[in-house]
This record gives sequence, C-alpha cells and structure tokens, in this order.
Amino acid sequence: MKLLWIRISNFWGQFTDGSVNRQILSAALVISLCSIFVKVVAFSKEAIVAWKFGAGSAVDAFLIAALIPDFIMNIVASPLNAALIPTYMQVREQQGAKKSEKLLSGAFFWSLILLGVTTLLVILAAPAYLPWMTLGFSTEKLTLTFQLLYVVIPLILLSGIVVFCGAVLNAEECFTLAALSPVLTPAATILLLVIFGKSLGVFALAIGLNIGALLEVILLGVALHQRGLSLRPRVTGFSKTLGQVANRYPPSMMASLLMCSSGLVDQSMAAMLAPGSVAALNYASRVNSIPLVLISTGLSAAAFTYFSKMIASNDWKGVHNSLRSYLKLIFLITVPCTLFLIFLANPIIHLLFQRGQFTASETHLVAQILSAFSLQIPFYVACILITRLLISLNLQHILMWGSAFNLFINISLNYLFIQWFGIWGIALSTSFVYIFSFFYVLFFANKSLKKFTML
Repeated sequence: MKLLWIRISNFWGQFTDGSVNRQILSAALVISLCSIFVKVVAFSKEAIVAWKFGAGSAVDAFLIAALIPDFIMNIVASPLNAALIPTYMQVREQQGAKKSEKLLSGAFFWSLILLGVTTLLVILAAPAYLPWMTLGFSTEKLTLTFQLLYVVIPLILLSGIVVFCGAVLNAEECFTLAALSPVLTPAATILLLVIFGKSLGVFALAIGLNIGALLEVILLGVALHQRGLSLRPRVTGFSKTLGQVANRYPPSMMASLLMCSSGLVDQSMAAMLAPGSVAALNYASRVNSIPLVLISTGLSAAAFTYFSKMIASNDWKGVHNSLRSYLKLIFLITVPCTLFLIFLANPIIHLLFQRGQFTASETHLVAQILSAFSLQIPFYVACILITRLLISLNLQHILMWGSAFNLFINISLNYLFIQWFGIWGIALSTSFVYIFSFFYVLFFANKSLKKFTML
C-alpha cells in the first residue's frame, strides 16, 4: 500500500511539473475534488433546511436578507482581488517577496476600511432599499427580513477577509485549503439546526453563516502565517504598485456591480410572485450550482493564477493555447451534464428535497426551474474562464460594458418570460443572459489576444 502511494505521488509530481496546461488541469482537479466535499456538506444543509422549513415565507425572508451581504461582498471584495492579484504576481516575479508582501499589507488595510464603511452604509440605508426589494412581502414577513439582515450584516467584513485570504493562497498556488475552507459554513449551520433548531428557528441559518465565516477567517489566516505571509494591515502611502491596483479597481467594481445586479433583480422579481417563489428559485439554483461550482471554481482559480503568470512573462502563445484547449474541454464535459439535469430534473429534486415540509407540488415547480437553469451550464463555465483571462489582461472595461448589456437583457427577459412561464421564466432568462455573455467575451478575448501577440 505504501509503495502504491509513493508511485501515485511520483506520478502526480511529474504530471504537475509539465506544461502550463497540465498545471492548470491539476490545480483545477484538486480544487474540484475539494469542492465536491464542500458541496456534499452544503447539500446536506439544504436538505435539512427543506425538511424543516420547506419553501415557505421564513426561507424567503432569510434568502433576501442573506443576499445583501453576498451582493456587497461580490461588488466590493471580489473586484479588489481581481485588481490586486495580477499586480501582486507581477511584483513578486519582478521585485521579490518583500515588495509583494508590502503591497499585500497596504491593500489589506485599505480593503478593511472599505468593507467597514460599506457595512455601516448598508445598515443605515436598509429602511430605504429593503422594502423595495420585497414588494410582495407582508408586513410581518418584511419585519422578519429586517431582523435577519441585522444578524447577517457582519458577513460583509468577514466574507471580504475570507475572499482576500483565499485569493492570496491561490496566487501562491496553495489551492487545497482555500477550496476546502467553505465547508465550515454549512457544517456550522447544520450543527446549529440540529442542536438549536427548535429554539432559534430560521435565525439558526443566519447565525450559522457568521460562525462559519469567522472560522474560515481563522483557518486561512493561520495558513498564510505558516507560509510566511503576514496580512497584518499597515498604513502605507499610495506606492506606484498600490496605485496600479487602485486604478484597476473601479472598472472591476463596476463590472461586478452590474453582473451581480442580475441576481439581485431575479430575487426581487421573484419576491413579487406567490409566497415561496424566492425559496423555489433558490433550491433549483443550488442544484444547478453543483456542476457550475465543481467545474468553474477549480478552473477559474487555477486559470486566473496561471494566466496572470504567463502574461507577466509575455507568453502569449501559451495563453492562446490554454484558452483554446480548455474551451474544448469545457463543452465536452458540460453538454452531457446539462442534458442529464434537464431530463432527470424531477427525480433529482424528489430525491434531494421532498420530505417533511417540502411537498410534491413544490418538487414539480423546482424541477421546472432547474431545467431552465441548466441551459446556462456550458456557457457559464466557458464565460468564467474567458472572464479570468480578460481580468488578467487588465481589460475590465470590456466586462463592465458586457455586464451592463447583461443586466438590460436580464430585466427585459425576466419581465417578458414571467408573463409567459411564471417563476421558471426567471431561470430561463438567466440562461439566455449567459449565452449572450459567452459570445460577447469570446469575441473580445480573441481580438485582444491577436493584438497582444502582434505587439
């Protein structure tokens, strides 16, 4: 057994020391395997939530409340990492570890300030935006949403730190821990539901998010410290490299704002429909996210790291070759997966959720939504890969305009399809948005690569 393990280790070491395509593939496989474990635990949590609460009003209120810190994190923290990591890798390759660590400390300090101010603004502005997001909610349901929002609001700061630490670990090619750490949140939520579910009710879900995020911060912080990287925030002036990050940040934030607005619009429009519509949309989205997360998460993190590395060394032939190879692989894997989910949506939802408060009629509705969502899978995964390339090329303005088009298409098709198909029309609209987005980013990626190759 020991000899077999040594042979496997030697083979894996030789495989990962090969071409950049092999390095991307090996990193993507590691992250995907970790993501499978995370998804199993996360789905255990979803099954318990469906059993205890069904697709009722309490779940609707929690999902709208939890959507806000997630939305803010995506438009504040994630764009910062998109702006930081290519610059960080360039500084590390060209100026050394000391300069790159100084850049990280300065960026971390300013990101904490940004996240803190944003948290305060979200709390103060809640009476203005939350009623607008929940037009179909009763007064009692709106009050519950406000209460849940105030419980989950620390997630903005905690999740922002988690995203920052995870991005730095990925840049250091330490993919495993960053991919495994999200398991802490569903695990914490399951424990709270099992032990305190009766007394806390739906608030167990909100508290579980905070505890899980805090545990992730501790775990990733310790991992960075062990690798000799200190993210202790330091007050630094705006050096040339930090200014470079600051210049990249606004277009990245605008692109994320417009892109993430689609999810906010979907949930808000679902809240205008029958009670339970937000929950039904969420359950279908969770199932649809399995192939999306398993494939795109690993590929996205690995591709971003290695695209940035190749671009820093002007290896344009390698970039073009990797993009072409992985687009073919993506469609080869995801098209059968899409067909599987479309044709087996009903038995899948029945197996996963139909028990306790989750009824047969809810199974049928969620299965319809899942079939419509599944159409996006190949285009979504391919779009993520190309988007990472465009960010590595510092072409966030292309993503910004693309996201604006996506938002317009999403709102228009949501309104139109809801009239024809009801709640699952929102899912169908989302799929059409990603189909458009794929062809949009592919066109500009090919155009940009030709330009850089000629230069």
